[in-house]
Amino acid sequence: MLPIKTELLTIQRKIVAWTTTKSWREIPHVSFTYEPDVTELFNIYRDEIKPLGLSLNVVILKLIIEGLKRAKSMNGEIIYNRITAKGKVLTKDEISISMPMIFPSGEMMTVRLHEVNNMSMSQLRNYIIDIRRRSNSTNTNEVMYDIAKGQLIEQMKKGHIISQGAKILINQIGSNRPEHFRGKKKREYESIPATDRLIPKDLIPGTVTVSNVGSLYPSLRGNMNLLEILPGQVCAIGLNAVQDKPMVIENASGEKEIAIRKTIGFCIAFDHRAIDFNDIIPFIKYLDEILAEPKKVLEWINN
Repeated sequence: MLPIKTELLTIQRKIVAWTTTKSWREIPHVSFTYEPDVTELFNIYRDEIKPLGLSLNVVILKLIIEGLKRAKSMNGEIIYNRITAKGKVLTKDEISISMPMIFPSGEMMTVRLHEVNNMSMSQLRNYIIDIRRRSNSTNTNEVMYDIAKGQLIEQMKKGHIISQGAKILINQIGSNRPEHFRGKKKREYESIPATDRLIPKDLIPGTVTVSNVGSLYPSLRGNMNLLEILPGQVCAIGLNAVQDKPMVIENASGEKEIAIRKTIGFCIAFDHRAIDFNDIIPFIKYLDEILAEPKKVLEWINN
């Protein structure tokens, strides 16, 4: 049967293909699904936070950032040589979130939210709005080419050419050569101020990935139960859509009963070379504490 359409991989798809293949080939993934009751948080969001122009996505992102502060092992990097079995784990103080986002071109790109440790929910919202603004003037092929080229040069300095940059730039000839600006077009594109377009540092991986599939389809029924960890990172978090589900709760009389409650599924994937399940427990416990007293999130609006 003949295909109805044939498309060569873009630079962006090449990098995604290379990165995800490396992830599944090298990283021993462990995945846990955390599904808390967010009914009261949702009510507070609807009545007191949404009217301020803040999205539920921003609220949950801030909740995750605060949780990562309590589970520092989740915010790290592993360097490991499987031949020598030598390696080290670097725990990071800076929290930078890798967050997939759909660009105006229709492509999904993973942007980096730099140093979000102490950002308020209002600051996070403004940061994301500014990234979307700058994405309108960004040529995704060009910025991904610059990232790949930079990585190749860095690898060559170290005496290696086995990198994602090499695998992309090595196809400089033939029908599958990467498309990017040259000459006048290159100069015109680079004349756009860096404050008005995304540059390589905005798209390189952060310290933890947060992927919100629920934002793509809020009526989604079903859960993400596994996602890839970007090489170098030790943790990735996938967010599902808010769903109504029957749950066992304790009523005013102290008796247990079944009620319809709102839940969000958190898929937490971690690299078993670097951390164990007990390393993510402080993260889960903190979220449990906040969701038990969700009015605390109001303190994060501007602080």
